[in-house]
Amino acid sequence: MNSKLIREKFLQFFQEKSHQIVPSAPIVLKDDPTLMFTNSGMNQFKNYFLGYDTPTHLRIADTQKCLRVSGKHNDLDDVGRDTYHHTMFEMLGNWSFGDYFKKEAIAWAWELLTEVYKIPKENLYVTIFEGDEKENIPKDEEAYQYWKAFISEERILLGNKKDNFWEMGASGPCGPCSEIHIDLRSEEEKQKVSGKELVNNDHPQVVEVWNLVFMQYLRKADGNLEVLPVKSIDTGMGFERLCMALQGKESNYDTDVFTPLIEKLEQISGKKYGQKEETDMAIRVVVDHLRAVSFAIADGQLPSSTSSGYVIRRILRRAISYGYRFLGQNTPFIYKLLPVLKEQLKDFFPELEKQETLVESVIREEEASFLKTIEKGLFRLDQIMSEDEVKTSGIISGAKVFELYDTYGFPSDLSRIIAEEKNLKIDEEAFDEEMAKQKQRSKGAAENFTEDWVILKETNEVFLGYDQTQSQCFVTRYRKTTGKKGSFFQLVLDKTPFYPEGGGQVGDTGILDFKGEKIEVLDTKKENNLLIHITSVLPKDPSIECLAQINLEKRANTEKNHSATHLLHQALREVLGTHVEQKGSFVGPDYLRFDFSHFAKLSVEELEKVESLVNQRIQAGFALEENRKASLEEAISMGAMALFGEKYGSEVRTIKFGDSIELCGGTHTQNTSKIGLFKITSESSTATGIRRIEAITSSKVIELYKQGEETLKKVASALKNPKDLAGSIENLLLENSSLKKQLESLKEEKAIALAQTWKEKMQNVGGKNLLLVQTKMEAHLVKAAAISLQKEISDLCLVVGSVFEGKPSLSVSVAQSFVDKNQYHAGNIIKELAKEISGGGGGQAAFAAAGGTNIVGISGALEKAKEIFS
Repeated sequence: MNSKLIREKFLQFFQEKSHQIVPSAPIVLKDDPTLMFTNSGMNQFKNYFLGYDTPTHLRIADTQKCLRVSGKHNDLDDVGRDTYHHTMFEMLGNWSFGDYFKKEAIAWAWELLTEVYKIPKENLYVTIFEGDEKENIPKDEEAYQYWKAFISEERILLGNKKDNFWEMGASGPCGPCSEIHIDLRSEEEKQKVSGKELVNNDHPQVVEVWNLVFMQYLRKADGNLEVLPVKSIDTGMGFERLCMALQGKESNYDTDVFTPLIEKLEQISGKKYGQKEETDMAIRVVVDHLRAVSFAIADGQLPSSTSSGYVIRRILRRAISYGYRFLGQNTPFIYKLLPVLKEQLKDFFPELEKQETLVESVIREEEASFLKTIEKGLFRLDQIMSEDEVKTSGIISGAKVFELYDTYGFPSDLSRIIAEEKNLKIDEEAFDEEMAKQKQRSKGAAENFTEDWVILKETNEVFLGYDQTQSQCFVTRYRKTTGKKGSFFQLVLDKTPFYPEGGGQVGDTGILDFKGEKIEVLDTKKENNLLIHITSVLPKDPSIECLAQINLEKRANTEKNHSATHLLHQALREVLGTHVEQKGSFVGPDYLRFDFSHFAKLSVEELEKVESLVNQRIQAGFALEENRKASLEEAISMGAMALFGEKYGSEVRTIKFGDSIELCGGTHTQNTSKIGLFKITSESSTATGIRRIEAITSSKVIELYKQGEETLKKVASALKNPKDLAGSIENLLLENSSLKKQLESLKEEKAIALAQTWKEKMQNVGGKNLLLVQTKMEAHLVKAAAISLQKEISDLCLVVGSVFEGKPSLSVSVAQSFVDKNQYHAGNIIKELAKEISGGGGGQAAFAAAGGTNIVGISGALEKAKEIFS
């Protein structure tokens, strides 16, 4: 049974059991501060379990793309080393929100595995929770009794809290779980050792295939458990493992989930899978990491140097490193696998096909960039290994290997391999110490403690911010949080005009007035569907009615900038083409930032046209047309774009200004005329295929124009207020350029004259006129002097070490006669000499130059040059 059919049968089975089949949520999480990525099937239903939202259906099933590379669920370092760990994987799951419970979940799991997938019953084992006396949690007798109807008691195994009690986190819904394990070993092996002895013992062929979680408790922040009034089901079945079981393979990588990618990689690299362990490991790393990175980019997370973007970059660089070291790939190659992945998964995950051009370009450019980084790292490592201390001790400093890893992104295991080739060792203890310090720094920055909610009122919270800027309200719940920045309070109101940070728009600030006690709202955020108002203090009596008032000026300026981003998006698509799609934004009161897909720098003419179109639509005075309850299909048919990486409900909100229509949950100005003016302040690149425009509106534009006017007045005054200011500036620039040329000419003449004095130091060595010089001349003047001396002196080999403004440089000039005979190559020589000044450089056969940081090394470079030319 191929993987596509396995997936289809799962979804079809639960559809027939009255489950609503929903699409996978994005792999990148944007509205959950506790997670970077979707790491389990239940993430998108978290609000239902927490009781913060009402499920649209009581029974749901899906296949969810997951990523486990951060936090406690971090499998990255295991991927490739074995045949079953993955960064990205699919999680097949079915859920019940207060509908069916253990009886149906167990019966349907057994039916699907044994009757639909035809897995032999004798190959299956199940586990149940054995109970925990310390927490006064009894054995899951209910699950035990239901399982007895399908499987013999000797195959129902008791599991401890670690394996058979599932918890969302330190607090939240939790409960006992029942795992289904499959024994894939041969009959001969089964006769030797019973499968029950290998369950949950990390055997590669006795593996968990499905986990049924019975949500029946609530873990409080103080550690106590409460029984949930509404019990739910959360199941997760690893798709790749299921395919391994059903296709009779011993490894996930031997299934048709991975074999098409492996075959393509074999063609690209010329290496065969299954012949050499280190090659196999590299191939597994590459095909696994391709999947993770491709889905992340398609869902809107580009590789970067911070947060979740850094994680994606690290995954991709790990794949590049393995390809470089074990597959002989020193040019971009991973992006060539993308078409195969797209064809495999486009029916279930259309985002890969829709975003193919972007994903391919980003991966290719990241590969090219990191391969250059590897070259720089190799050069720096070569310098480190050339140090006298290393040569003497045979040990490379662990701190320096960590510097290569942390600063250059150079893989530490690559440093180890190269060190071994040179018969050197790395101070592993020192390296581990540096790694531990880094982890501690990260942990310290992330540590945060959140207390339980104090519930004052059980009621639904209502957002009024689209229509009101203030409202009478009550605090429904509050809690205290303590972190690196201090202690804060989070308040939830029954009615609030405060807009929470989201969709690129900053959260509102303002005041909560408790009968004269005014509490400042520092920020507003949305967490698990709750609108949280962040304050530094708690009101004396949080139970009394209060008046919530937003900062009107901040909201008004933010709204102008938000509406301007919609007009900007429309203008960009008109000027550049419909390939332009939003890839991120920031909307605050002072400026706006808009990231979009486009593969070239915008010309001055294009920027002017975009800016002009936006201002035309501002002046046109288009009124806001808002629909808060449009169906997603209706909105898209009207021309609104659904952005990849965003999760939409069945009902969406549309914002329309003239012909501009977008899906948006933010606040907006009532008429484009209120924006006043729009001015682009910068255009740049943030990643391959992604451009960024920053702009200002309204009073900020007027401020900019006033600053420009003041600057012009100062310039005019400095030039004695000429009638033709532009002409005067142009004449001044021409005059300045002419004087610069004259000055450079005089400098060259002086340098050439000084070079005449160098000839006194010239030595004849083996038929060569060798000249080694130390000076304080600029590098480009050294070149002019060298050209002059080469014209004057035959068979000249000149090496100059110079220090100018505190920076060392080296120059090598070789007579053409030696170049013609391939006797010397200045470019090759400079690379060797540059190591002495901790630098690098290059050039042609006749002349080359290098810069560095180690001034003291110049004398050593000249000594080395003397050896080379002797």
